Amino acid sequence: MTRVKICGVRDAETAREAVKAGADFIGLMFAESRRQVTPQQCYEIIEAVRETRRSPDVAQIEGPGRGEVRGASWFGAWNEAIDDALARWRPLIVGVFADQEVEDANEISEAAGLELIQLSGGEDESFVRQIRPPVLKAIHVHPETTAEDVVDTATPGVAAGIMLDTGSASARGGTGESFDWDVAAEVGRRLPLMLAGGLDPGNVAEAVGAVDPWAVDVSSGVETDGDKDIEKVRAFIRAAKGTGR
Repeated sequence: MTRVKICGVRDAETAREAVKAGADFIGLMFAESRRQVTPQQCYEIIEAVRETRRSPDVAQIEGPGRGEVRGASWFGAWNEAIDDALARWRPLIVGVFADQEVEDANEISEAAGLELIQLSGGEDESFVRQIRPPVLKAIHVHPETTAEDVVDTATPGVAAGIMLDTGSASARGGTGESFDWDVAAEVGRRLPLMLAGGLDPGNVAEAVGAVDPWAVDVSSGVETDGDKDIEKVRAFIRAAKGTGR
């Protein structure tokens, strides 16, 4: 079943309802954005999420070390490790950063108890290696981007997973626009991936059918007038997981 990340959550009640609806990941924005959380919002959301879990402590995700697996098997092994963590701690808390300092990301991660870090900027491999929690690295897909370009960028042994998102000259995600799913499908036949970019309750089932991603990510697609709409969140999760509930 496809895993679902609800990103850009800014209040505890939305987090609780997303968890009840079946969200696997709750994404908190620390990058500059209208969805950026304050320290107090971060605290309240994380407390609310942990109250819903069978084990309230910070999730421990034990993936492979560098050199233990080769090639695309690296991403498959990390996906299994994250799935194992989900089985115990669902949902996992993801902090989203973009073009910020390594020290800031690590300090916020430690203080808040983030379990995964999503990097959505232009961070290079050296930056990713310095981040302490496992990293989901966003790769931005532009009209000229090919599947081979994506695979070449997704270097095994660095990030724990990759997210494909729509490339934009003005934003690092949350554009509400999709990209060519054929590119994602070709990548997905070689590497497990998280699919983002322009997904909403009306098209996510089609996207899952076309790409067969390991996970999907949504932010603006479940909002009304700029705020998370819990009915849309529920509808998105039902459609992504094919539960029909």
